[in-house]
Amino acid sequence: MAIDVPGQVSTSLASSVTLVSPASPKVGAVLEANFEELLEDPRVSASTVVEYISSRAKTTSSVYIYDLAEQVGFGTLTKIWSKAQDGTAPVVDLQTRAGAGLSLVGRLSEGTSSDTANGAVLTAFTSPQGLSLMAPALSYLPPATASSRLVIQVPNITPAGETYTLSPTLANFATVLPILPENIVVLASATSQETVHFTQLSYQLSASHVIHIFDHFSSSREVGHATLPLPEKDYGNISVAEAIQRAGYSSFDYVGDAEAHTVVLALNGPLAVAAKAIANKSRRGFAVVSVNVLRPWDEAALRSVLPVTVTTVHVLDDVPNATTKGPLFIDVFSTLLDSINPPTVHSHRITPSQTQVYISQKDSFKKFLATLVPEVEDPVPAIMKKLMFFSTPSTTLSNLPLLVEGALSTSRTLSSRLSIDHDVFSKRGGITASRILLAPRSALGSEDFPIPLVLPYDAQTNGEVDFLAIMDQTILKTHSVLKYAKPCSTILIVTTWTAEELFSNLPIQVTRLIVERELRPFIINVTDVAEKLTSAIGQVQDVISNIVAYLAFMRMYLGAAATEENVLTLAIGSYGETVEGVELIKLNSQTWDALEEVLFIEAPAEEKPVELKEFEFNAIAVETDEGDTVVNGARLGSWHDAAKHLLFPTIFAPPTESTDEEFPQHPSLRPELPERTFLVTCTVNRRLTPKEYDRNVFHLEFNTSGTGLKYAIGEALGVHGWNDNQEVTEFCEWYGVDPNRLITIPVPGSEDKHHTRTVFQALQQQIDLFGRPPKSFYTDLAAYATSQADKYSLQFIGSAEGSSTFKKLSEKDTVTFADVLKLYSSARPGIEVLCELVGDIKPRHYSIASAQSVVGDRVDLLVVTVDWATSSGSPRYGQCTRYLAGLQIGQKVTVSIKPSVMKLPPNDTQPLIMAGLGTGAAPFRAFLQHKALLQSQGKAIGPVYYYFGSRHQSQEYLYGEEIEAFILDGIITRAGLAFSRDGPPGLKKVYIQHKMLEDAQDLARMLKHDQGVFYLCGPTWPVPDMYEALCGALEKYQGMSKDQAGEYLEGLKEEERYVLEVY
Repeated sequence: MAIDVPGQVSTSLASSVTLVSPASPKVGAVLEANFEELLEDPRVSASTVVEYISSRAKTTSSVYIYDLAEQVGFGTLTKIWSKAQDGTAPVVDLQTRAGAGLSLVGRLSEGTSSDTANGAVLTAFTSPQGLSLMAPALSYLPPATASSRLVIQVPNITPAGETYTLSPTLANFATVLPILPENIVVLASATSQETVHFTQLSYQLSASHVIHIFDHFSSSREVGHATLPLPEKDYGNISVAEAIQRAGYSSFDYVGDAEAHTVVLALNGPLAVAAKAIANKSRRGFAVVSVNVLRPWDEAALRSVLPVTVTTVHVLDDVPNATTKGPLFIDVFSTLLDSINPPTVHSHRITPSQTQVYISQKDSFKKFLATLVPEVEDPVPAIMKKLMFFSTPSTTLSNLPLLVEGALSTSRTLSSRLSIDHDVFSKRGGITASRILLAPRSALGSEDFPIPLVLPYDAQTNGEVDFLAIMDQTILKTHSVLKYAKPCSTILIVTTWTAEELFSNLPIQVTRLIVERELRPFIINVTDVAEKLTSAIGQVQDVISNIVAYLAFMRMYLGAAATEENVLTLAIGSYGETVEGVELIKLNSQTWDALEEVLFIEAPAEEKPVELKEFEFNAIAVETDEGDTVVNGARLGSWHDAAKHLLFPTIFAPPTESTDEEFPQHPSLRPELPERTFLVTCTVNRRLTPKEYDRNVFHLEFNTSGTGLKYAIGEALGVHGWNDNQEVTEFCEWYGVDPNRLITIPVPGSEDKHHTRTVFQALQQQIDLFGRPPKSFYTDLAAYATSQADKYSLQFIGSAEGSSTFKKLSEKDTVTFADVLKLYSSARPGIEVLCELVGDIKPRHYSIASAQSVVGDRVDLLVVTVDWATSSGSPRYGQCTRYLAGLQIGQKVTVSIKPSVMKLPPNDTQPLIMAGLGTGAAPFRAFLQHKALLQSQGKAIGPVYYYFGSRHQSQEYLYGEEIEAFILDGIITRAGLAFSRDGPPGLKKVYIQHKMLEDAQDLARMLKHDQGVFYLCGPTWPVPDMYEALCGALEKYQGMSKDQAGEYLEGLKEEERYVLEVY
């Protein structure tokens, strides 16, 4: 019975299809094919051809594959080929780090390398991120010659954000371009044909080093493009411009109205291709220029390509953040500045997060162009059909999209393109999405329009797909995938569920979607059909299952033209009358009978919706002849390992350089910070004061085993704390910014390095949003105020005249950056700009309350929660103490070590006088632990006078039991304990300076004659009283005048015997 499927491919479009065996070529097959055969085979992607060209021994002498290239799916085949066949160049694995390019420079430098003498054309594979690290070393490259030069192939794809979503942003390159030496040519290709030609050309420009950047995000990984080789001409002894012209290209490609008044200019890439297609369709005063040759920059060529009618040029620049001026804009502006009637040049800074919007939200890039020109038209032909397949790597049907595209690609009138992407985070084992676009070959321009912009993974889609196939039933319970289906379209679900089980297993929102969009789901159990027709198991049954799924697809795809007879005829023409010993007529008949439409008449009763995940493209897979899967550079035992590889890349990375350190710095642990950091584990978080007490003083212990963290007695621990989750969430909601949006911001402590974070990550972990703003912040913020009142107020506070207002806000009201933004709410800079205005959270340092000689792999802290109320009664909290107070057992914390003035004297018998107020007791606990250890070892120790002050002994005698034990054991010679609020009402309060006066004679003697050392740790307010107490002791018992006593104490500071650590 024929199935009438509305909205499917018409009979006329489908009737020209002739089926063939469409298996994707294996690695071995690629090696056995010659170059022309590879180009003609639409099953071979352009990226594969790039590797093929670059790995030939006749092309290059060595291929250096950096880990970042292989982590985006480029370089794996080259490694396999180098081991499998003669005629390939040797491969060298390299790990990416700062100065990574120096090894290449060394190989080419005269007098230092045998390669120079013998002749060497070196090839390197790296990513845009890797290129940014390699670039500084490239300035040392010697001049290129025909026998000594460097070619760098750069697949344009970069992981970004929390889920490592892959993106075509070249933001990393923005900081690289200005420092590249003039002897390096930079080529940019976007289509499959350009990619192949520019790769060939990069090895024929014999007088230049070459960087070739190609679109590995979409077009170069697509299947379905047959390409032509570069015309055989001499490209070596001419200029780059002449060579490009001989190849059939130009430095600047102009598309659109020949008399355009508005031009959009962009580096050749996916967005440039999309813009050119739109301009070609729209015309009407609009044109696009794509830059094919970025270096050397040809000013004359750019001026000549622009018609005299142009009045406005919009430059699209990939930049790391909104405040970075794009290098492309600088080139264009300086070129056109001296024109007779120079056009106005506008800069549009495309950050990684904005790029992500353009590739993940339908028509968002077209809408952006519509803001620059009055009318733009959709270049995607209405007749184009969109197919989408979701599967998991574990299913036997994961190759079905390749079978389908392979069959459709043989049509002379039909253009088919296939893109395969993977997500290894959102589902255990991974999930695969395959997109196929079909269009008549007569629809010019559509063959190169980037698939991600035609059919993005848009979380807010209203349905774009004409045919949707789900080849693993479990996906329906975990992921929101049916939303991609166009209203009234058909869906193929390969499942073991019956119709009733399908209805009961689907989440309620999926069922509602089927009903609301009037979708037509069909189910088939391919395994059951295969088992009925063959007793064989394993690969044979897998082949039969794929044929069954393929026949089911063809029946649904052909729509009204589908009959059992014509589907069988087409299949026999491709596979013969039998497949693996099974008659195709039986296969087709069983498939026809097994395919069942499931009717969803009404939505189910109210149920709680299940949270469904979104598919995100974050992995690229390469299949090997041995059956292994290499995902993002990791040869996996299972697909779930791919997520581990992304999260913990160093596990799979080449060995790091040797180091003398037993515990070298972990490369992923806050590498942006100048100081050495360690990841320690909280093992104890114990409150020392009673719960009903108004001060929360707590004791922390961190396990440092395996980190290499070492600290000296008296040093401080720097804690890299985070902002409060709830406060960050509330601020995002108030500011109107999506906390999951990706932004690119400067790396802390670096002027030229940037990283991508979600808004929430940035505000929680890096940006000091709840810190106190300096005066300059008010002035800077004024520039973004849209209200005149806010602008003038901010300018006033930031001026000299506004000092008293600033002082009130800062000291009395203790306003934070967030408070200021709320006070002057019309001042709302973009979130990336705001992050730069606010700046980074600084580590807070706390005196270490333990001696490593005693506690071993552990570090202790004594902390008091800092909280207060503003003049208006609003509560305030110290950022880091709040973070520490909330630590859970087992939680990881990033820390660093800071040297301190609190050091023990060189002689263990020197007397110690220690005065600590509140948590100022912390370093003295470490002192006492170490003294106790020395005593237990039979070593002599000097007298220890310990003074401690707090309000109440019963509530705030910190480490009281330990102190009493130290007294009993004779470690503490004399203890002066002052609890200021414990005395009878009306009597004078007793502080530690009063306790010191009781021992004035001993203190004076120890300081004057016994080389004693005085330490004070705590708040600053008692410093004058302590100073007076010691001066008084020296006057009374050592016969000094007041001035002499003061001068003596000052001299002790120089000898590090009068030590203050106050705050």
